[in-house]
Amino acid sequence: MPNPYFKFKQFTVYHDRCAMKVGTDGVLLGAWTEVAGAKRILDVGTGTGLIALMIAQRSQAPVVGIDIDEQAVGQAQENVKSSPWRERIDICRKDVRQMCREADGTFDVIVSNPPYFVEKVHCPDARRNAARHTAGLTFADLLAAVEKLLSEEGVFSVIIPADAADDFMLLAADVHLFPVRKTLIHTKPDAVPKRVLLALGRKITVCDTEHLVVELERHVYSPAYIELTKDFYLNM
Repeated sequence: MPNPYFKFKQFTVYHDRCAMKVGTDGVLLGAWTEVAGAKRILDVGTGTGLIALMIAQRSQAPVVGIDIDEQAVGQAQENVKSSPWRERIDICRKDVRQMCREADGTFDVIVSNPPYFVEKVHCPDARRNAARHTAGLTFADLLAAVEKLLSEEGVFSVIIPADAADDFMLLAADVHLFPVRKTLIHTKPDAVPKRVLLALGRKITVCDTEHLVVELERHVYSPAYIELTKDFYLNM
């Protein structure tokens, strides 16, 4: 039986009732997202609450985590309640498309590990489909909502498949959001990138592409990955 929880240095995330479990994508995004000086932060599709917890550890700002999955929201609320930042994190069941029509104010940091698999044959678990596939929340839907919720100087950070980056940035440009940071994620030194971390803002600027290798070989993590995640993983 898989372990029902994942223990980090300062908090523990239970994920047995969540469609999507704790994984490298979420850890990368939670550690990579720029939060310096943030005053209000939104985590879209919070799932277990992992990214909200990581960002609360790295900042002093209040964090709102939203998700449409009732069981995930319940478990995320429990994870937050047992964390050191329970007073600063608010987890609620809400669709970002609804939130952007009724939200009071904006966020200067928005982060999301969104659904992105678009295979023709979806898995039979409806909740896992919702968490993994874009059928319910398209990239265009997400970006349109983010544009309404993001403050003028705010930044939206996301992790998506590397081969979807160009299309994603074109959709972002349609709502006047442009890349300010970009990091390609390689599982091994000689591997093609599988994921890309993107940060988008309202101003057009020069955006260099960085590269991050996760493992030098199996279970041997790169110095850059260790440096990025050392405040979270127990054995880093």
